[in-house]
Amino acid sequence: MDKMTRREAILALTSALATGGATAKAALQTVSGAGQTPPGAPAPPAGVKPASQPGPPSQADQAFRGFVSHYFDGFFHFNPARATKAGIHQYDAQLPAYSSADIRAEIARNQRALTELGKIPNDALSANNQFDARLLGSLIQGHLLDLASIRMWAKNPNFYNDIASESLFALVERDFAPLDDRLKSLISRAERIPDVLNSARANVVNPPSVYTAVAIEQVQAQISYIQNALPQVVAGATSGSLKTEFNTVNQQLVTAYNQFLNYLKNVLTPQSQGAFAIGAGNFSKKLLYDEMVDTPADQLLKIGQSELQRNQSLFAQTAQVIDKTKSPQEILQSMAQEHPAANQVLSDAQSVVDSQRQFVLTHEIVTVAPAPIPQVKEAPAFMEAKTLACLDTPGPLEQHSIQSFYYLTLPNSGWNQAQKEQLVQLLDTYATQIISLREAYPGHYVQFLWLKSAPPKARKLEPSLKVVETNWEGWAHYCEEMMLEQGYGEGDPKLLLAQLQAALVRLCRYIAAIRMHTGGMTVDEAASLFQSQAYLDPASAQREAIRGALDPGYLSAALGKLEIMKLREDSNQNLGEKFNLRQFHNQFLGFGIAPVKMIREQIMGDNSPVL
Repeated sequence: MDKMTRREAILALTSALATGGATAKAALQTVSGAGQTPPGAPAPPAGVKPASQPGPPSQADQAFRGFVSHYFDGFFHFNPARATKAGIHQYDAQLPAYSSADIRAEIARNQRALTELGKIPNDALSANNQFDARLLGSLIQGHLLDLASIRMWAKNPNFYNDIASESLFALVERDFAPLDDRLKSLISRAERIPDVLNSARANVVNPPSVYTAVAIEQVQAQISYIQNALPQVVAGATSGSLKTEFNTVNQQLVTAYNQFLNYLKNVLTPQSQGAFAIGAGNFSKKLLYDEMVDTPADQLLKIGQSELQRNQSLFAQTAQVIDKTKSPQEILQSMAQEHPAANQVLSDAQSVVDSQRQFVLTHEIVTVAPAPIPQVKEAPAFMEAKTLACLDTPGPLEQHSIQSFYYLTLPNSGWNQAQKEQLVQLLDTYATQIISLREAYPGHYVQFLWLKSAPPKARKLEPSLKVVETNWEGWAHYCEEMMLEQGYGEGDPKLLLAQLQAALVRLCRYIAAIRMHTGGMTVDEAASLFQSQAYLDPASAQREAIRGALDPGYLSAALGKLEIMKLREDSNQNLGEKFNLRQFHNQFLGFGIAPVKMIREQIMGDNSPVL
């Protein structure tokens, strides 16, 4: 019997759920590639295959290695918090002011870098370096586009708060060095943050009102973190003089932040009348440079709308399987009541992560390098406004602290009971499983482990410059559907409904990103889209819409998933019975966080369309 396509397989699974039992399990086994990974199947080499007997590096290879070191030294001087997160600690005490002069200098540095990179003869590079030179050149162009054309630094006051909060948190999150040493760096960076906030005052002119509103919310959370959490973190330092110095600097920082908050509320808010849309030209260039996607926006929109309709149909069918007497919204509301108590959210999520890891290993979904299981923790206060769940890994070059953290936002003590209950409902039994598939196994955490093992240094460092979101978010979103295809959840229709709702949310992000930044869609219109098409409650829909105004790239999860699914199906068709799902996943992850287009060229050996 011919293998089913992805669409036919999910439809068969949905129908089989109505009869249950063995029929549903049989449907799962017909999914393209399912059950075809033989025990002990070897993992392919990571990344681009080198020559069978490589000789000494050519002059071009040596020049490229030198370029990589020089380029990232300059970049980490400009953004030292990213160096800390990458596991490079020579910049730990640094923090620029991000003045307009600093930003102009970074623009000029990147323009020179593109010229220097262009002088290295590409055909004289090794296969790995050709791959990285092409990728790095595109990412530098994307970095330049952000600074010189999109210019969030000139219209988003939270650009500066994000840098400040990350620069502090990166030093205390992990014990990569003795606390006293990290405290010295923390004091050094904290002393410079008032200059960063002053740069926000000087640089940001006529921002969109939504940007200022988010900045106010984020700054309030950051003040709480500085006042309450940060002193507790550094309390274990042994040097009394350092702790005294920290207390003085920290109080000065609280004062500076309170003054900045007052500025945002009373000065900048009345001036916040700008537009958030980056425009069709910048949107297309951002997709091209950051993701190597050259499909026109109008064509992308048609693809997204078609995929939304397909998932809507599957969602409706699955809801009928669960309960024909209730609407999909009523079923979702009922599922939301199946949640742990607030004090059990973290422990329950940790159990889910452990069980999913075991499923990935038992079913040979992908090779997982030995490493500590991510620790589920409550998200720091300053993350509350931005995320419900996220994974935070050590840098790929970090040698001293290798623990990863899977953060979940829990109810704030200052919230009322209705707000607390609403948040816990977002982490119901089914949603938590889908989120964990995305964040840990086999999603982001497995991606990180493969990145850490990537041989070229450039491959490890490139995500510090810019993350290729269609790979990073696309893989994680792909894993949600793929794992259910492979039998995770044993055909539970409620789990399938949760996965489909997650897909609907990301498809609404896909459509909203295009329409908000190229077609004039407002925040309120985007919120209405999320309510009607992804079945979100009004508050959640509003948060999603606001995120779309802030992040024109948040179509990437759905876009990347579509690219990966097509690559898998095309590879399956080419290889036939030789197709091996685990080997496909290993091969894909072995190229690092690179555009799907580049990975496709290596796997398929051609320039066939990514969509």
